[in-house]
Amino acid sequence: MKFLVRQLHAEIKRAARHFPALLLTGPRRVGKTTLLRRLFRGASYYLLEDPDLVARVRSDPRGFLDEITTPVILDEIQNAPELFSYVRTQVDRMPRRKGRWFLTGSQESDLMRGVSESMAGRVAVFHLLPLSLAETDKVSLFRGGFPEVLAQPTSASIWFRSYLQTYLERDVRAVTSVRDLATFRRFLALLAARCGQILNKTDLAAPLSVSVPTITEWLSILEITGQILLVPPFYENFGKRLIKSPKLYFVDSGLACHLLGIETAAELERSPFIGALFEGFVAAELVKHQINGGHKKELYYFRDQQGLEVDFLIPRGNGKLALVECKSSHTAKTDAATPIGRLMPSIRHYQVQGFVVYRPNRLSPATSVLAPGIKAVSLTELIDQL
Repeated sequence: MKFLVRQLHAEIKRAARHFPALLLTGPRRVGKTTLLRRLFRGASYYLLEDPDLVARVRSDPRGFLDEITTPVILDEIQNAPELFSYVRTQVDRMPRRKGRWFLTGSQESDLMRGVSESMAGRVAVFHLLPLSLAETDKVSLFRGGFPEVLAQPTSASIWFRSYLQTYLERDVRAVTSVRDLATFRRFLALLAARCGQILNKTDLAAPLSVSVPTITEWLSILEITGQILLVPPFYENFGKRLIKSPKLYFVDSGLACHLLGIETAAELERSPFIGALFEGFVAAELVKHQINGGHKKELYYFRDQQGLEVDFLIPRGNGKLALVECKSSHTAKTDAATPIGRLMPSIRHYQVQGFVVYRPNRLSPATSVLAPGIKAVSLTELIDQL
């Protein structure tokens, strides 16, 4: 697959003209290094995963930075967090020189801590996720959006297996001391089977024979390394008693399919998990749309204690709110709009629009109205209207 222009290209180029440093975070293998090396071809490059290089940096970080030329890409900088304070010193020495330091990393929380403590106001921060539908039509529910999977789909199973092995051995152990990687691997599969469900840590801990605090720690690892997406409940109750726990999804649907043992697109169509996986696919695409557009992540769900649930609520600014229901079917039926229709009368301080997202095929009609204020749309059409 040829090199794709990422939606963040223009924003990153613009930031490089105004900030001395730029930090690009995101999960492993989403294309962070490729993006920066394509945009800044003249920059020198150092991968901070080579043991000899990391040892050299840790023994003499000032000497290392004195020897390199800028602009420079420091890849996977979470492996050498001591560099942050020295990069700050270099930036402060020549604050008017922009676009000199380009940093990448796969573990967002540690990086954010280093940035907030050492480089506040000096660095532009971006987050890159797997490829989106807006970036390539090769992205799909079955394959997901990792660039290497889309480039060589026949090797997807091998790639995902290798990715999990690398992820478990490198990133997980770098964040915390998981003693039993086999149990953690079972935990990942269990999470995949819980996609789209409200998070219940006790329900996850019991079959693995681990404690709830352990589950909390493992979920934190997955969030830190960009593997899962936790969608919180909407913060207004509309006069109802709400469920307060988040819903859980995988950032990449292809990885979730692999963890569930779904090996072909045909198997996915027959799978009992297809509805939950499609819901997660929609969630991830909505978040990509927000982040790639330079906006903060704002995605919520609604469920009250009487069982009324709407998959997603999306604030749109200026007092507007989108309500979204996800249906994996190829036909949009009127009853799919029922949850949105039941919730709408309770919402008094927003201008509300409802959407039922489904998977139309070429025989399906174009966007249709299911009920007053509620449209049936494809995922691409939904994103275009947000």
